Amino acid sequence: MNTYKKFCPNVYVAKCEEQHAKGEIIEVQTKYGKVNECVVYNKVAEGNGFYYYSIVRADGFNAQERAKTKAERLTEAAQRQSEKSNEYFAAASKNDDFLKLGEPIKIGHHSERRHRKMFEDKDRNMRKMCDAMDKEKDYKRRAEYWAKRENDINLSMPESVEYFAHKLEQATEYHAGLKSGKYPKEYSYTLSYAKRDVNDLKKKYDIAVKLWGENAE
Repeated sequence: MNTYKKFCPNVYVAKCEEQHAKGEIIEVQTKYGKVNECVVYNKVAEGNGFYYYSIVRADGFNAQERAKTKAERLTEAAQRQSEKSNEYFAAASKNDDFLKLGEPIKIGHHSERRHRKMFEDKDRNMRKMCDAMDKEKDYKRRAEYWAKRENDINLSMPESVEYFAHKLEQATEYHAGLKSGKYPKEYSYTLSYAKRDVNDLKKKYDIAVKLWGENAE
């Protein structure tokens, strides 16, 4: 069975015992045993009896869809916690009409146990409400994070060739502009950082071409 092998950050390729043609649909098994149908792109490596191919899911599921799915699930989880916090607040407020009267607990009276239980129930439900509110806030924060990544393009996607080509062109032009004086150097290390960005984007572009380029092997 073909399996997944990490190639670089965000990218898993298919590790195969047999060679495959570009455009061929193959099955690839995750480490958890799930099998996905994938479309073969380029052979990116070969060694020790195995062939490694860049692939995309045949059903179209990619990094953007993953981000969208995570955002939706976390939003739903936040909503569930919101509903729970409302339920706990309602339960905590159940005896408020009596408690706000400020009646002292009558020690030894038949009402003592019931009176104490009102306070205990209110305290317990208020704590649960606060816990649910904290979870809701955390789920919302995480949902917002993934929602912002729904349109991200990374090296796991064929679109990354065009994306990083454009980014590299922009970075190269900016670096050249800093050297020529077209753009001001805000800090003493601005030029060094610009050069670092060019080198980083060049590396990513080269990887993108290897993975998804039309003329790659």
